Amino acid sequence: MTREEILEAAAQIFSQKGYHGTSMQDIAVAVNLQKASLYYHISSKQELLLALLNEALDLLIQRITQVADEPGAPEDKLRKAMCVYLETLAEYQDLAGVLLLEHRSLEPENQSLHFPKRDAFERIWLDMIQEGIDQGVFTSAHPSLTARALLGVMNWTITWYRRDGVLTAQEISMQFADLFLHGLAARNETLR
Repeated sequence: MTREEILEAAAQIFSQKGYHGTSMQDIAVAVNLQKASLYYHISSKQELLLALLNEALDLLIQRITQVADEPGAPEDKLRKAMCVYLETLAEYQDLAGVLLLEHRSLEPENQSLHFPKRDAFERIWLDMIQEGIDQGVFTSAHPSLTARALLGVMNWTITWYRRDGVLTAQEISMQFADLFLHGLAARNETLR
């Protein structure tokens, strides 16, 4: 039994039952270990949660940074980043569910370990939006609010997205990108 297998099982169970509804016994059973043997690999449920949150953010930061660092027009990068983000959430639905729904279950001492990475992830989006503002392509009085709104819309898809649904993750991301990019487009006249 590897730590990765334990994390994968924990992500699936946390996603299905929620952090508080999951016991260490549930995880031990899922990976065919005795509960005492599980503690050889993992010290606590909090350790599991923090490890899963870090794993999810590491994956997302790597993928979105790759897009953000590419040369190109801000609107093209933002569109591609949205597509990559939603496709990643769809590909790793259990892990995404833990990241987006269970982070509030972190104890205060673990929040201080998680928040800097979460903030770094949000900063990538803010920087892409700010790049568009700096180039006169986007307009936003509050770029950080715009970044959070964009993430909020995309994050919420994990509650209703189905792999066998009418739209693929890519199609959904294109719809969202059109909505946000048209809303961010700089205009000569002020709309009120």
